[in-house]
Amino acid sequence: MATIEDIHMGLKETTLTKIFFTDLNGRIMNLPVNPENIESIISDGIGFDGSSVAGFATVDSSDRLLFPDPESFRIVELADEKLGFFIGHIYNDKKSRAKADPRSVLERVLKKAETEYGFKFKVGPEHEFFLLAGDEFGEKIHSDKAGYFQSTPHDKGELVRNSIIAVLKTCGIRFEKAHHEVTPSQHEINLECADPLTVADRTVLFNYITQKVAVEFGYHATFMPKPFDDFNRNAFHIHISMQDIDGKNLFYDAGSEDNISSICKKFIAGILRYARESSIIMASNFNSYKAYILDREAPIIRSWGLRNRSSMVRVPYAQSPENTRIELRSPDPAGNPYLQIAMLIAMGLQGIKENLDCSRPDIGSTYKKKYKYRLWDKRFLPKSMFEALVEAERSKFLKDFLGDRIYNAYMALKINDWEDHRVHVTPRELNKYLSI
Repeated sequence: MATIEDIHMGLKETTLTKIFFTDLNGRIMNLPVNPENIESIISDGIGFDGSSVAGFATVDSSDRLLFPDPESFRIVELADEKLGFFIGHIYNDKKSRAKADPRSVLERVLKKAETEYGFKFKVGPEHEFFLLAGDEFGEKIHSDKAGYFQSTPHDKGELVRNSIIAVLKTCGIRFEKAHHEVTPSQHEINLECADPLTVADRTVLFNYITQKVAVEFGYHATFMPKPFDDFNRNAFHIHISMQDIDGKNLFYDAGSEDNISSICKKFIAGILRYARESSIIMASNFNSYKAYILDREAPIIRSWGLRNRSSMVRVPYAQSPENTRIELRSPDPAGNPYLQIAMLIAMGLQGIKENLDCSRPDIGSTYKKKYKYRLWDKRFLPKSMFEALVEAERSKFLKDFLGDRIYNAYMALKINDWEDHRVHVTPRELNKYLSI
């Protein structure tokens, strides 16, 4: 943990200091502060208007305090700034943590896992994004026509990825691999696994750095789930393993079939059982559900498989017991990473608590299985935001896990988002129906 002296020395090298956090939607917020006051801000917090942040507060009780977490301090060197970076905690007052702070949800489930079960976790998400050759609100223009693993000069984003990796390295974050993804203009950078809270904080920083660096190269980076028809989406696949207090990987069992432990299968079963109820967390906006289609590497069925990329939960090949893990393939990067990672852990723990059975793994592609089409089919993940909202509205598990404060605020945001889309007349509708 950085001492206040370390922080003071580090901030002397920076050009500005910002405290970052997320709203309930997962959008990145930040508050620039005077670094000369950092000691008092760490001690006493700094005020802001919570009613202007989605899901945080109402105008009649809007004052909130932002406390920078000293453990999150990093120096981030970008072309136009040398930033003193902090992640913030949200409080109602100096002694009362705000129940609407999404980071507190992840903190709470991690504490429960350790104190009640003796479990710890390692997490490694895959960060996917598009680099577009156009401004944020203009026409979406592909920056290249390259495909999976294709090299330069076809891959126009390699220099951008390398620059992102270099910036991350200066603030102590190491990458594992980086490459062009399947879709034109799409890229992926995977960072080394870490504890869940560090990973969620790091995701906030990664998204900020990615969008800043893209601008330096004349591109716009977007984490929108599906900007293009007939192409793959941006995903936020989350790899997770579970350890006991001594660091032993509890998902590995050398004496079992495929070396997967019974507790791992119960964890998987919990994810499958509550996948529909938690879908509005993992796939959080209207656009998210346009990705759940056949043959586009997004899962459509609540199922699990060994090395099977058509399955919702995949058990990747692992070269060692330490690397044995599962991968959840349903989330996308438009959501709130604190809530997404927290929900993944909560579903798994519930599967262990209820002693659930995950049944047999998928054999072959789930995309090629023939199902009689039904509008409402619980074998599948929700096909629309409306379907996901209905499942969330009916879910006691989701309400109990999030708590009334966040659940009610989150649902209000998402229902409003759905209603905005429901009543909006699109150019596609005009083209299709205006001639009637």
